[in-house]
Amino acid sequence: NIIKAEERHISWLLPLFEKHGVALPVDRGLELALVPETFSAALQAGVAAEIANIKMYERFLGRELPEDVRSVFEHLLAGSRNHLEAFQGGRGGQNK
Repeated sequence: NIIKAEERHISWLLPLFEKHGVALPVDRGLELALVPETFSAALQAGVAAEIANIKMYERFLGRELPEDVRSVFEHLLAGSRNHLEAFQGGRGGQNK
């Protein structure tokens, strides 16, 4: 579920890059990805990543932003909070 949500999040961001004339960053995901040894380690990595995402979106939302960008960042912040809850609950994005 989280993978599908992340794909949706990307689909929300791509039009903003184009509309606001911002070059897409190079996708280094495969280069930087680490495969955790255990499911527990994967959940811990998910928690750490979502905490970092939440802090990032909160920083962004503290700035003056175009309304379309603000709206997407607010949705992404809410998504990261939901993902954090899923990782902390050991579900990894599975439905309750």
